[in-house]
Amino acid sequence: MRTFPDGGHAPVLLAESLAALALRADGVYVDATFGRGGHARALLDALGPHGRVVAVDRDAEAEIAAGAIADPRFTFRRGWFSELPELLAPLGIGSVDGVLLDLGVSSPQIDAAERGFSYRLEGPLDMRMDTSRGETAAQFIARASVGELTEVIRDYGEERFAQSVARAIAKAREIAPIATTRQLAAVVAQAVGARTRGDWHQDPAARTFQALRIAVNRELHEVSAALPLLTARLATGGRLAVISFHSLEDRIVKRFFASASRPFGGDPRLRRAPIREAALPPSPLRVLGRAIKPSAAEIARNPRARSAVLRVAERTPHPLPAGWPHAFEGSLR
Repeated sequence: MRTFPDGGHAPVLLAESLAALALRADGVYVDATFGRGGHARALLDALGPHGRVVAVDRDAEAEIAAGAIADPRFTFRRGWFSELPELLAPLGIGSVDGVLLDLGVSSPQIDAAERGFSYRLEGPLDMRMDTSRGETAAQFIARASVGELTEVIRDYGEERFAQSVARAIAKAREIAPIATTRQLAAVVAQAVGARTRGDWHQDPAARTFQALRIAVNRELHEVSAALPLLTARLATGGRLAVISFHSLEDRIVKRFFASASRPFGGDPRLRRAPIREAALPPSPLRVLGRAIKPSAAEIARNPRARSAVLRVAERTPHPLPAGWPHAFEGSLR
């Protein structure tokens, strides 16, 4: 979850992110999740007159916020970060010195009732980060089967009462469409609230809302698709820094970094091949250090930062293995 200066908070793990990217004054960097520009502005402040920042975000409001940055070193492109190669091509950028991904939903999105992300605020049940395409959360729960709802809520929300929630949604929609956030929150609370959760500090609807948001925005698919594509755009020595906010995202990042830093470049077809490890293609990535988490002081200033995890990897001089990035399809989740 990303927070921004206009909400009274600095971006999560800001100093750590800049340090992780090992910035060069004249380097080219991509903020692939612009939000309201906290990280991008910090990058611009740290670069020299010949440095460059390309920002990407799928949110129309992020595009509006980017318009306030009047800096010739800055370029914004609206799109999904898995579309980054296509977005960079018209800019004449072949490779970059670093990419930052700050995953998840941003504070401005959560705090805007009309976006439908929050179970605490009454609003239309939308949840799309890019409101120009795709179905809303209301449309999804109106057409999904009980089985599909159960799978999404269980797998993306890690909700152990997923089937009960799915059945409650199906029963409620027979009476009237579930069109608002509080309607859905009430349905979930009725299905879950009387059971022993062991986590009473969390709203009963939190896991279901997370699950639907991930499904509507194809968040895990985006991360899985983007990581190999972004690695391919890194110059030798370039850094890929990823901030995750829940275990599902972090698991994908951790697995990708682990695979891409192995001698076979993570290609599962080579794992059982009768080839000596020394003869395998060298790895295209090198993992740098352990996962970085916010300090106690940052969490005290911004409680929403408590679940953030930053992982960093560096592009080696070795070529990408044959079949990249298709060798990773379907293997990261």
